[in-house]
Amino acid sequence: MQIDKKTIRKVFWVAVGCIFFYWLLHETERFRALWNTVVGIVSPFVIGAALAFILNVPMRSFENRLKFIRNEGLRRAVSIVLTFVAIALVIYGVFRLLVPQISETIMTLIPKLTDYFLGLEDKLFTFLENNPELLAWVSANTDFASFDWPSLIQQAMSMLKNSLTVIAGGAFSAVGSVAGGIVDAVIGLVFAIYSLARKEILARQGRRILYAFASERAADETIRVMRLTNVTFSNFISGQCLEAFILGCMFAIAMAIFKLPYITLVSVLIGVTALVPIVGAFVGCAVSAFLILVNDPFQAVVFVAMFLVLQQIEGNLIYPKVVGTSIGLPGMWVLLAVTVGGELMGIMGMLVMIPLASVVYTLLREVTQKRVEKKQIDPDKLMDHPIVLKSKFKENRERREHIKFRREMRALAEKYKAQKKHQK
Repeated sequence: MQIDKKTIRKVFWVAVGCIFFYWLLHETERFRALWNTVVGIVSPFVIGAALAFILNVPMRSFENRLKFIRNEGLRRAVSIVLTFVAIALVIYGVFRLLVPQISETIMTLIPKLTDYFLGLEDKLFTFLENNPELLAWVSANTDFASFDWPSLIQQAMSMLKNSLTVIAGGAFSAVGSVAGGIVDAVIGLVFAIYSLARKEILARQGRRILYAFASERAADETIRVMRLTNVTFSNFISGQCLEAFILGCMFAIAMAIFKLPYITLVSVLIGVTALVPIVGAFVGCAVSAFLILVNDPFQAVVFVAMFLVLQQIEGNLIYPKVVGTSIGLPGMWVLLAVTVGGELMGIMGMLVMIPLASVVYTLLREVTQKRVEKKQIDPDKLMDHPIVLKSKFKENRERREHIKFRREMRALAEKYKAQKKHQK
């Protein structure tokens, strides 16, 4: 075996991998602490990169509309400012609509709940009075006089003291977590702004590093997949926002037709929650139905029935066409991606899994097409209604059966001739 630099390098990296694996097995706690430290350091930049990736979609739209600004740096800066202003206005508008209506509903609900529980208490006592046997059984099996009230009070005070200690410790921990979260958010926001302002330079540097340390073929394929991922995720974000807007408008029109209350509140709430694929609108429906229930139970029933009808229209017609078509993923696979993503990572998994499934679907389709062409499969076999296909095994079996049949017929013919000859 010839030993060269390439072989030595492979042996070196295999040895390093074995040493690292041995250390990982015997120093699990240290590895976990090291991993948490690395995640804590890297997470703000990952959040900033994800935020920049999302905000790049509206920023690119602003840049296309500001082409009259000839200075590219100025156009980029104005686009970034307009993007953040637009996002802030949307968030402010949503909270401005939701918070007052929810507060008003809660203030209306509290007296009704109080009256309900008071009425429930009266009904309970009335029920016990009308059923003396049950009242006697409760009195016989519940001896309030034998309770050790001082001991119960002491235990309650001890539990309260321990709870206060836990709450105080949790409060200090929460303050520290909030402070750390604010610092991470500020770092991520600054990194997102820098990434948006310098995205071409960062992409160029990434390509240089990739071509420097990977083979040209691998680098070409990696860049192609990354560009496909970028286009797919961008189309998904745009399609999801458009679908949420359409669904909100549908609810506003339908609620106006049926004269239901809280039209603006419910429409905005449904539109915002619909940003979460498939299941988000159901959460909005539950909250909205609760708000309408306080006003009129019958209207809440009408709203739920209206929601089910609109949800069928949205789920079977609008969502597969708007979102599924924009990312090149059929509606059936959109539903599968949402289900798998929700089971693995919750809401974030739903948002990520659909465009990721679209990328995998596109790559798998390309690989399948190349392999079919390489094998030179007859195009007739790939038709929707193909010709009758016969496998090699079936063809060989039929040929053997035909040969066997011919031999049997020949043997019968010879036997018949022999009998004729014997008779003569």
